[in-house]
Amino acid sequence: MSTSQFFGLNIGYTGLQAANAALNVTGNNISNVETKGYTRQEATQVAADALRTNTSYGMAGAGVDTKSIDQIRNQYYDLTYWQNNASKGIYEIKQQYYRTIEDYFTDTEDVQGFNKVFSDMFDALDEVYKSSGDDTKKAAFLSQCKSLTEYFNNMYTSLQRLQIDANNEIENKVNEINSLASEIATLNKQINTIEVNHVKANELRDKRNLLIDQLSTIVDVKVTEVPIYTTEGGNEESGIYRYIVDIAGGQNLVNNYEYSTVECRARKGDEKVNQSDADGLYDIYLTGIPLNLYGGSLGGQLKGLIEVRDGNNGENFSAKGEFVKDTTESTVTVEIDPSNPNYDFLTDMNKVTMNMEGTIVVGNKSLVYDSWSYDWDNHQYTFNLAPSDANHPNNTAGGLKGKDCYIGVNIDYQGIPYYQAQMNEWVRSFAQAMNKIEISAQDEYGKQAQALFTSGSAEKKFKEYDYENGWDITIPPSGHITHFDPLFDNYLQLTAGSFNINTDMVRDVNLFGTTKDITQGQDAQDITLELSKVRVDKTKMKYRGCSSEEFLQCITSDVALGASSANNFYSNFDKISKAIVAQRTSVSGVDNDEEALNLVKFQEAYNLSSKMIQVMTEIYDRLILQTGV
Repeated sequence: MSTSQFFGLNIGYTGLQAANAALNVTGNNISNVETKGYTRQEATQVAADALRTNTSYGMAGAGVDTKSIDQIRNQYYDLTYWQNNASKGIYEIKQQYYRTIEDYFTDTEDVQGFNKVFSDMFDALDEVYKSSGDDTKKAAFLSQCKSLTEYFNNMYTSLQRLQIDANNEIENKVNEINSLASEIATLNKQINTIEVNHVKANELRDKRNLLIDQLSTIVDVKVTEVPIYTTEGGNEESGIYRYIVDIAGGQNLVNNYEYSTVECRARKGDEKVNQSDADGLYDIYLTGIPLNLYGGSLGGQLKGLIEVRDGNNGENFSAKGEFVKDTTESTVTVEIDPSNPNYDFLTDMNKVTMNMEGTIVVGNKSLVYDSWSYDWDNHQYTFNLAPSDANHPNNTAGGLKGKDCYIGVNIDYQGIPYYQAQMNEWVRSFAQAMNKIEISAQDEYGKQAQALFTSGSAEKKFKEYDYENGWDITIPPSGHITHFDPLFDNYLQLTAGSFNINTDMVRDVNLFGTTKDITQGQDAQDITLELSKVRVDKTKMKYRGCSSEEFLQCITSDVALGASSANNFYSNFDKISKAIVAQRTSVSGVDNDEEALNLVKFQEAYNLSSKMIQVMTEIYDRLILQTGV
């Protein structure tokens, strides 16, 4: 086949078309310069198939074809952006919540905190010592004691509300994930409907990528796009793709046109982990299967919320299989190994945080217990299993001897449960120290004085007291404590939320004893003096190696470290994010100067193609009209 006399006109026409397409793409880029998520586009041009001319020079070029309009996008920058977003999201959440925790523990001249309340209480006790027999001084001291209990009550309530806020925000994030998953699945179908005709759906792809950007802030994401071939096992692409989105370390959320639903389920009473946890905290399920919330692969704001809500500083009940001594259909017995990193936490009842009833996992089986007890001699816990029902088949407990067991999850982060546990430990230790001294006194009626601090209502007083271990339990005839059962009124049931002053003593200050022997007269203040020593004397009370009055210093050092860590990591990941965005924008973003240059370039190409057509027109005019061909 040889070229016709009008072949040159056709070449000019293809050039005109290509330049026009490039101008349209450039105009589209300029108009979307401020559009969020828009990716710069480019008209991809290829030389048209050459024609055989059957002449000495062989092949003749046939002009240009505009093959496609493609996005200029680098997948590497997308991947690094999503990964960094997931890390940044963790510390964004932690930074926000730690600001609130810092506010709660603030103690300044303007904000009355622990130091002020604690100091006022012992100052009032000094006045009792100085003014023996003055009931108004006793009343003032008891009033300051009430202020101390209210401080911890309010802190407990504030932290529990903050935990509820984090829990509600988890639900909001789950709803966002579901909404984004639904939109991504819908876009997948729309994109494939267009691209099956081998036309790129660039604007729809931009919308989908923007949704992935948003999703990567909430939870870690992994995106896979797999081409679909025209025949099974063939190599000819159909033009459409299977688009897969995985979250939380590889759990499938979107599979092309289908998506999985993430749901929140409130924990029931027997699923409560920590004693001071708010009721109804959520576990998260993906298509009915528990989402691994505590794995190292989870990222994004969701992980930050989980760690803030559930972080226990790695202090949860756990034991290796060789220490699970026996299982029956009604009990599980666990010996505490001294090499266990949580040994002190598990054997010091002031530090124990697990709930009175809950779920213990032995092997791979969850068993509901309704009570537990501790044997000091043998360092053994015995968990009494709840009666079996359809939801909790506890009767299959037998045969689990030697299996690893745990309650809750080891979360190595100082979240809200950690600070609740620290407050509980302090109030238990402080109440024990003060009560131990006070009940050794005589009140003004000549009777043994009552405990100064109580748990909850006035009826819950610590009456039977073990001077060696500080527990409200019945002392056996041998005088040696062998068994502890938390179901009785005791200090393990005392929390920052239930910390209270003996209301009987508030009503009648004569119940407050200041001496061991009232026959010594009103000037005898030996008990008052002993009580005042609890303030700084570590032999009377010790908290984390410090005296009782250094509670706030210990806590604020934790808070400051946590806040500093969150701020520093967030700042680092934010800087990395800005660097990645800059790199991403340099490739995918629209630059006005560059597009302006393209306008000139493609305009010139258009003009030259027009000039070629004009030249060819003159040639044909001379050829046809003036030569008579």
